[in-house]
Amino acid sequence: MIQIICFVCMTLLFLDFTGTLHAYLGWVAKIQLVPAIFAANFIIVLVIVFLTLLFGRFYCSMLCPLGIFQDIVSFKTRFSYSKPRKGFVILRYSLFAGFVATAFAGGGLVSLLEPYAAYGRIVSQIFGPIYKCGNNLLAYFAERAGSYAFYSVDIWVKSSVSLVLAILTFVGVSIYAYKSGRGYCNTVCPVGTFLGFLSKYSFMKYRIDLAKCKHCDLCVKSCRASCIDTIEGKIDYTRCITCEKCKKVCPSKAISYSKPPKRIEQKKAETLSEGGNERRNLFVGSTIAILSSAAKLQASNGDGGLTVLVDKKVPANRQSPIVPAGSGSFKHFHDHCLGCQLCASVCPNDVLSNKAFGTTKPNMSFERGYCRPECVKCSEVCPTGAIKPITRAEKSSIQIGYAVWNKELCIVNKDKVVCDLCSRKCPNAAISMIPQSADAPPDAPKIPMIDTSRCIGCGACEHLCPSRPYSAIYVEGVEVHRVV
Repeated sequence: MIQIICFVCMTLLFLDFTGTLHAYLGWVAKIQLVPAIFAANFIIVLVIVFLTLLFGRFYCSMLCPLGIFQDIVSFKTRFSYSKPRKGFVILRYSLFAGFVATAFAGGGLVSLLEPYAAYGRIVSQIFGPIYKCGNNLLAYFAERAGSYAFYSVDIWVKSSVSLVLAILTFVGVSIYAYKSGRGYCNTVCPVGTFLGFLSKYSFMKYRIDLAKCKHCDLCVKSCRASCIDTIEGKIDYTRCITCEKCKKVCPSKAISYSKPPKRIEQKKAETLSEGGNERRNLFVGSTIAILSSAAKLQASNGDGGLTVLVDKKVPANRQSPIVPAGSGSFKHFHDHCLGCQLCASVCPNDVLSNKAFGTTKPNMSFERGYCRPECVKCSEVCPTGAIKPITRAEKSSIQIGYAVWNKELCIVNKDKVVCDLCSRKCPNAAISMIPQSADAPPDAPKIPMIDTSRCIGCGACEHLCPSRPYSAIYVEGVEVHRVV
């Protein structure tokens, strides 16, 4: 039940484009291990480590969305025991070493292998458009019935890189899971490697009583981790995810979930065998509820009247990426972001995408909308601390970039018409219109002058500029954000 709740909540979290559910389900992302490490939520990290040392890899079976996804794919598959091969062991720990080495340097290996981010990309890039299609279909029929309970949303590819990566991950993990169950978890996933190492020393473990075992191998066939050796009566605890499938299918009650046999009497062992899993699930479920509370504690595009005749393009002159307010700096954002796309999925103005610089980590671009000073949704949902929570008042004074005017593209010079849209729509009054020259007549079209000390880089001027396909005024990102 815990697995189903966590999986459904995580999936809905990435599918919800309205931002409504994030206030209620955001805790699911914040209790994921790697996001908690990146966000320095050490209470959550310590609790997960403690529970792993006590119960084994409960995280992989109950909280990890990609792990539960693999269980769904391999639901009808029958498995067999596989000895840990030296090559796979070397690969496993090599990937983990690479993951750790690049974790806080913004390396691509982190966002590529981290299970939470990988599942987030799969849902937002592959299933997100399907979900929106269903929403638009409901909006179509609702509108004809005189109801506005649903509204249509645009469906577009925010990042071709992330889409291709999501498809490859989805296909690869699905095939691997169908053939070998939790093969990805026990060969590739760095979180599984870390927790597998800890689970070797867990207090409660599944144990085989060879005196009772009939060698029917039902437990082996049901073990998605392929870690049960009934011949020698051993279980590879680095791969075991404590899913209790083996215990449920054993007809002779030969598998128990208990403390080390030397420390308890046989009668107590039998009692724990019958009720150990229930106690574990109850305790883990309660702890997850506490973790969610701790995570909570710690932690309309466009302008009316404009007709878009030609789609806008990313400014060719932009040199530096723009990252959201709350990031503090490009380096902080790049080092802490996992590329899970949660911020992009909740952005109401389609500002966050990967179009501008073609990476798996979102940046800001203003072809479809601009970053409204009153919107702080991305800072509210980020589970890693790449975007720290800020208030609306704080955001309106944080400079994430500054506007740059391109004289050749401005329609005042190009078409000799009057235009002051950038000045009128600037929320910080950072743009004023001045005569083109000292001897210009009073009724001559004026050109914009930008006060970079007041500009916050919201992109309103760039998005609303009527110049096509490139805006005559665009935002250049700054390396370190500052208060204006």
